[in-house]
Amino acid sequence: MKTAIANKKLETIVSKVEKEGITYKGLVDDLKELREQALKEQDPLVVKVLRLSYEFLLDRNSFDVQAQYEEDEEGNEYPLEIEDQENFLYLLNLLKNAEHKINREEIKDYRTALKQELY
Repeated sequence: MKTAIANKKLETIVSKVEKEGITYKGLVDDLKELREQALKEQDPLVVKVLRLSYEFLLDRNSFDVQAQYEEDEEGNEYPLEIEDQENFLYLLNLLKNAEHKINREEIKDYRTALKQELY
């Protein structure tokens, strides 16, 4: 996120999720507001992943998205076992610096995983 307003909103969401979990009242509305900020920043990837995230939360009441993988010595990938809340917090923390090349690739992985799960 590029603007101070967006970063403050993102920090608020992270704080609430850390305290209350991914089922806190108002999470979807907060994500929609953050998405509006991403629209103003003209970052289509962040806009899309935020929309898919709140749609997923509404649909499943969880965030069991398989977007993180571990690679062994032979190059085989294995999904990481991660709790819903930690998974969601990881995505939110990636969004804090969404312009960073590696973060951007991981955000794309989340976008792809969310699309596959939802559609």
